[in-house]
Amino acid sequence: MVAELRRQGLTTAQLMWIGTRGQMEEQLVPRAGIYLETIDGGPIVGVSIQKRLMNGMRLIMSLAKVTRLLRRFRPDVLLMTGGYVNVPVAPVARALSIPAAIFLPDIEPGTAIRQLSRFARRVACTAAESKQYFAPGKALVTGYPVRPDLRQALEMSREEALAVFDLQPGRGTVFVFGGSRGARSINRALANSLSSLLGRYQVIHVSGALDWPAVEQRMAQLSEKQRRYYRPYSYFHEQMGAAFRAADLVVARAGASMLGEAPAFALPSVLVPYPHAWRYQKVNADYLVSRGAAVRLDDELLSERFLSTVSELMSDEARLSAMGAAAAALDRPQAAYNLAQLLRELGERG
Repeated sequence: MVAELRRQGLTTAQLMWIGTRGQMEEQLVPRAGIYLETIDGGPIVGVSIQKRLMNGMRLIMSLAKVTRLLRRFRPDVLLMTGGYVNVPVAPVARALSIPAAIFLPDIEPGTAIRQLSRFARRVACTAAESKQYFAPGKALVTGYPVRPDLRQALEMSREEALAVFDLQPGRGTVFVFGGSRGARSINRALANSLSSLLGRYQVIHVSGALDWPAVEQRMAQLSEKQRRYYRPYSYFHEQMGAAFRAADLVVARAGASMLGEAPAFALPSVLVPYPHAWRYQKVNADYLVSRGAAVRLDDELLSERFLSTVSELMSDEARLSAMGAAAAALDRPQAAYNLAQLLRELGERG
């Protein structure tokens, strides 16, 4: 998305990201070359009343800083992606007559986006199924913008992608990850199934930093032959596209990014919705499942069915091929362009 805005002529000085102090965006946003400002805040939904009151007060106290930031930066348009950080930003933007749009990455909007939509002129959606949650004519489908560095990996051959990880062509490859912080239940299910999987397949595994010591311990227990087919990482960034390109099947949480990344790589998926994310990830997973692109495996069944689910899919080439084709049919390669055009139109219209 940012790359597309730059391609259309915006400079780094014309982009500002307002985030929350103490979150991962403090590292990721500057890394992307975007000017970052942070405010104090915290979640006000799904937490105790005490935390809700405390975080709500922190967000209210951030109104003054947000006002100073927007008056100084004088943006032509505001893009919101939901979340509590927008609670003080949206009303200030309206008061300053800054037009706003929301991007809804998930299929179903959460409480924040539902409430914030009143401050937005348009809502950009990943899929048409999301339009039902908003007033007629307010939502439009742009698709999910997949990072350019990921899409660049599509120019690699499967063999070149496997070579990035020193893995072998001709052997089925499973890519397992749980997001930037990892997913303990997925890591444990993989650990319990690892010896059996490595007997037939090769595995790229991103565990997240929290479980990395346990992954290292499990790695030490593998035979030399098994280690030949296992590539664990605590986290990686640059190799993400190569991992998608190398894989025959991905096992992951059902975060919004999978709505864009799995289709971009025509990749079948086993999706494990995060059980504490209300129902958003379940709805995301069901969207891909209903279109034949994925299998949903709930967290409480993971330890019991992980091995059988992955093995059955990996041994059925016809099914994997059909799922990959179904995923590819959902890809919207122009998503970043569509969203950038929407922002430009809103900004020019004022």
